[in-house]
Amino acid sequence: MYSERFTDSIKAVEAARAKNIAYEPARMTAQEKDDLLKAYHPDYKESEFSELKIGPNKGEKVPHELAAVLQANSRINPSEIDLSKVDYDVDVLVIGGGGAGSSAAIEAHEAGANVMIVTKLRIGDANTMMAEGGIQAADKENDSPAIHFVDAFGGGHFAAKRELLRKLVCDAPEAISWLSDLGVEFDKDAEGNMITTHGGGTSRKRMHAAKDYSGAEIMRTLRDEVLNREIPVVDFTSAIELILDENGNAAGAVLMNMETNEILIARAKTVIIATGGAGRMHYQGFPTSNHYGATADGLVLGYRAGAKLLYAETLQYHPTGAAYPEQIFGALVTEKVRSLGAKLVNAKGEVFMHPLETRDVSAASIIRECGDRNNGVDTGEGLGVWLDTPMIEAIGGEGTIEKRIPAMMRMFGKYGIDIRKEPILVYPTLHYQNGGLDITDDCMTTNVNNLFVAGEAVGGIHGRNRLMGNSLLDIIVFGRSAGKNAAAKAKTATVGALTLEHVNAFAKEQQSAGITTDEVSPKLLPDYRNK
Repeated sequence: MYSERFTDSIKAVEAARAKNIAYEPARMTAQEKDDLLKAYHPDYKESEFSELKIGPNKGEKVPHELAAVLQANSRINPSEIDLSKVDYDVDVLVIGGGGAGSSAAIEAHEAGANVMIVTKLRIGDANTMMAEGGIQAADKENDSPAIHFVDAFGGGHFAAKRELLRKLVCDAPEAISWLSDLGVEFDKDAEGNMITTHGGGTSRKRMHAAKDYSGAEIMRTLRDEVLNREIPVVDFTSAIELILDENGNAAGAVLMNMETNEILIARAKTVIIATGGAGRMHYQGFPTSNHYGATADGLVLGYRAGAKLLYAETLQYHPTGAAYPEQIFGALVTEKVRSLGAKLVNAKGEVFMHPLETRDVSAASIIRECGDRNNGVDTGEGLGVWLDTPMIEAIGGEGTIEKRIPAMMRMFGKYGIDIRKEPILVYPTLHYQNGGLDITDDCMTTNVNNLFVAGEAVGGIHGRNRLMGNSLLDIIVFGRSAGKNAAAKAKTATVGALTLEHVNAFAKEQQSAGITTDEVSPKLLPDYRNK
């Protein structure tokens, strides 16, 4: 239940609801969007970025928190690591047990490769599991991959690598079929046709969903397939450094058991980084919707081995993270809530933006409303705006919320808030790592041979902003592709003498640049002991 501090504001929202349902706010012009983003979006806050002094992206700016781990000390002393004692010897080593890593492992196994997954938590402990709204694919008669491309290219500020985005949209329909064949239970109508909805920035209804736990349903199915195939999964074990061979090719990883700190060596003909995002870095102090392992580990591993980053300065702040109650502060409120008809409303009961603008524009609009316009709702812990969820049933009829977004209803219901009758308070939450390791369309990094990347650790697929539903899509499209290509490369790859000389070389770069730090990376897990 809401406290009395919200009473007047809720009354204003309720009084204006009928008018707001009928009101269709205009979409912003391109110039209005640009001006808004530059003024309010966190990516444009220059004081929050540092220039990298070493590594492949020397001279470029990234968030302070990311710069600190990219230029930190290694967790190992190479002279103390015995590379002759190999604990695991495989064709394809997959680092990460989320949707991208699982998809990669399945396809590598299907291609006949000896593949192994190593993950610092358990298989499925990943942002994939927490994705809610759906997965895009242009598979309806009034749609096409070309239209999907145009939507995503514009939504990403025309910065996506065209060859990657082309692959994403062209492979999307087949990705949906693959998931469906594996057993994903997508929402369907009485005739068995998949139900699709709009997302922010989309010109067609192409969002396929499993109610509002789409990621959990996809991850359940992928995990079961991995286990049914008896693909080895080494859990609670982190990759803490990549191993190269004498020719500079990726050739495995140094692993650390998270419970015992035991060091293990994995040798591989090819390596796939599928370590996910960085929300638990809490850039600029933002809350996050991400799982506890999202600490940019793959970026650190790849960067120290010489792999270049692309758009590492860009993050996605999902416009609707829970702002109240504090127990779920930052938790994702899926965009599907808005695609079903709910609108964003300020403390005065006013709709202040089109409900399906792109995520970066929506987030910046909310930040402006709570800041300069002084129209935010004081939650006692910060500010927020209303997402008027009762609009959904006013439009779609009684039972729509329970049928289409039951997880949202349960999440708020635990704290006495019935989203069928009461609006919810939201504020932007750190959600997605737009930037990552630079790859070619075969998923291999541009400058480290035999090192492949899939999922959120990739940069360039979405440009500088991502549309809803394209992340669940990219983990499938690029996860599958990385698995197939890594397995094919492993058939002809010859592993030379293993070496960690690149770690020593990076340490020398640190010294030459005058970098002194007590920080070690990868971070592995966030530390909340002093917060």
